[in-house]
Amino acid sequence: MMKSYSATDVGRKRKINQDSIYASDMPVGNLPNLYIVADGMGGHNAGDFASRYAVNTVVESIAASDEKNPVKLIEEAIQLANEGIRKEAAEHEEMYGMGTTIVVTTVVDHYAYTANVGDSRLYLLEGEFRQITKDHSLVEEMVRLGEISEEDARIHPDKHIITRALGASPDVEVDFFDYSVNEDSMMLMCSDGLTNMVEDHEIASILEKSGTLEEKTRTLIDTANDNGGKDNIAVILIKPELDEGEETC
Repeated sequence: MMKSYSATDVGRKRKINQDSIYASDMPVGNLPNLYIVADGMGGHNAGDFASRYAVNTVVESIAASDEKNPVKLIEEAIQLANEGIRKEAAEHEEMYGMGTTIVVTTVVDHYAYTANVGDSRLYLLEGEFRQITKDHSLVEEMVRLGEISEEDARIHPDKHIITRALGASPDVEVDFFDYSVNEDSMMLMCSDGLTNMVEDHEIASILEKSGTLEEKTRTLIDTANDNGGKDNIAVILIKPELDEGEETC
């Protein structure tokens, strides 16, 4: 079984919330649970539409599919969302150029499967706090090439430029990560409205303190807003509750 809490917040500077989330601790189609964060981009309400469309399409696709392999299930759903966003953008002039990041996670038995496109993230707290996903962003590429440090990346003027997004190209490349989890694990999924406002060590400190998942989620959002709240904030906290040898699917 899984336990989660999720919330979004418009932040202090934006008028429209372009972040969309989905969290189900119960089965969705052939997956025993499903969690999604999407951070939309585009003028007017296009970013809001793109993120909601992506989340809804992924959920509906997984719910209707006979596929049992979680990676294939999620891959097919994300590709379908990408196609749909591009079709909507082509048919509606006001939505031209819209797109969205996405990070999707499911936990099957003791293993988590995570997919991401863009710079929305998944972290794992399990003794240490580490980022599982890799950002598809210009500054992250610069960090990987050794051109700038991670500290410089946080304040780089181009840090908001992403190199992959749903809606950007006909064929979207999706990265997948799989890793083991246990009862001591906690997963955090979030948009960059959190990570641009709150440093990793601060996030880890909040998660390590006592309190419910709801309390921790609210503290993360409040801290992002207290630090400026320059963007929408999306947070999903997930805690596995697995008995040894238990089958969850």
